[in-house]
Amino acid sequence: MNIKHIALAVIMISFLVGAFISVLDPLQVKWHWFIPTLLLGLTGLYVFRKIHHGEARASHRLSGNLKTLDTSLANIEQHLQQLNTDPDNLPVYQARFEIDRLLRSDLNNFANARETMMHVFGLQNYADVMSAFAAGERYINRVWSASTDGYVDEVRSYLDRAHKQFIEARALFRDLQQQYQSGVTTD
Repeated sequence: MNIKHIALAVIMISFLVGAFISVLDPLQVKWHWFIPTLLLGLTGLYVFRKIHHGEARASHRLSGNLKTLDTSLANIEQHLQQLNTDPDNLPVYQARFEIDRLLRSDLNNFANARETMMHVFGLQNYADVMSAFAAGERYINRVWSASTDGYVDEVRSYLDRAHKQFIEARALFRDLQQQYQSGVTTD
């Protein structure tokens, strides 16, 4: 058992003990027991967060996640371009299945690795990339819904909009990546 698991166990145990102490006497809380339990839980939380943030900032993890982010954005952009190339050959009711087949894993991979951008590029740059990504993802979800309902024009329109958003997200990400690799700090 590592320290992170021990800290998590301390948090849970102190929560349960604190809850138990607070219901022992319905009229009066035993503060001389409750306060040390609360402090123990807060200490566990501090240790847990410190270890978690240390792991998130580990250079091997950051570089792996940056690769995942870049690959995911490239794949999403490529697949959306593929779907947009000949929208007449994409049956409207098939669009949702194509989205699931082509895009879901990359969307999930990007979402799972996105925190790395905060650590590497700073909060504002993270927000800029995520804004374009989130807009594109909403458009993809709109395509999925329009496909289910059979709205041909909406499927085509929102596929194009999603593609444009992911082009923007990837361009922003690539610029930030180049700045990072050249040693320029961004905040």
